[in-house]
Order: sequence, then structure tokens, then C-alpha cells
Amino acid sequence: MLPDTDIHLRLLEARIDTLYRIDDNGRLRSTNEWDARPPPRFHLMRTRQGAIYRCRADLPDGLVDDLGQLCREEKSETAFDRLPALHDRYLDLLKRHDPVEKIWSGPAYAAVDVGSPITEPVRITEADAELLRAHFQDWLPDVPHRQPFFAKVVDGKAVSLCCSVRISDTVHCAGVETHPDFRGNGYALDVVAG
Repeated sequence: MLPDTDIHLRLLEARIDTLYRIDDNGRLRSTNEWDARPPPRFHLMRTRQGAIYRCRADLPDGLVDDLGQLCREEKSETAFDRLPALHDRYLDLLKRHDPVEKIWSGPAYAAVDVGSPITEPVRITEADAELLRAHFQDWLPDVPHRQPFFAKVVDGKAVSLCCSVRISDTVHCAGVETHPDFRGNGYALDVVAG
């Protein structure tokens, strides 16, 4: 875990800005991916120093102001396994604009020093992308766009993968996935270290 310092807060802010393409007003235009997917209306990231947030470009200014005020009221957090303290209030504001159809929640990790892989993962390129077909067929279109891309291969099939899903000058956001049948073997750590 990263210590609480300004440099780490700036890294987390750089991470959230790496996830999206942002307009001149700091609003979300699209995801920062090769296929530029629509961004969420609201992205909240909680840190020990406070909340970091971004809003989609088409949200009304009043709603953005109200969401920003709630974020400033959000308490600094140390228990990240719980929903934000003001979770219901964020949802109430967003529902006034449009129904909330999807909520995604999960941790973000920083790979500070993961060491060397126990077994060297395979670098995935377009030439050997077929290794993904058995367990990760939905990743096949991403191979040329999400480099570097590594996989743990067992019996000729990728069972765990790690690749750069969003990239900026400051941050590589890694996408990591292990097939459920192969979890608990340390494969994710190997592909991240790769």
C-alpha cells in the first residue's frame, strides 16, 4: 500500500485522468481506449486524502456542482471495502437527471514492486493471440491495441492475462484477469510482473 503523500495523490489523479479522454473543462468525453467507449456519467475515486471525481461532459452544470459539493463533503477513507458514506445522495442526484442503470465498484492497486515472475509469462501479439481463444475470446480484438500484453499459458491456453488497457504519459492502467478455474495459483502476479 502506498503511504499518504502528495505525490501519491497526484498519481491517483493522473490515474483517473488516464482512464478517460477529457475536454477543456475537465469533463469526460469518452474512455481512453482504442474504441473510445462512452464514459460513465460520474466517476468517484476515494482516497485517504479525500474524494477525486470526474463528470461526463454532457451533464448539466448544476448537477456537476451538486456532485462536486458532495465529493467535498465525503470523508477521507480508510475502509475501502464499504460504499462511500454519501452513496445514496450521489444516486439521488444522478437519478434526477436520468435513471441509474449500472454501478461499477472495485479497488485500484498500484504495482510498486511486484518482483520477478516465478514463471515467465508469454508476450501476446497478433501472431499468437489464438492462445486467448479458449478462455478470453472477448479480449481478442484488444490485442493490437493493449500492449504490452502478457499471459500465463497452461496446456496451450491462456489462463491469466495482464495488459495495458489505458495509457498516458504518466500511467499505464493494467487490466488483469484470471479464468475462475485457475485462480489461487499466483498466475495474476506473474503476468503483472511480466
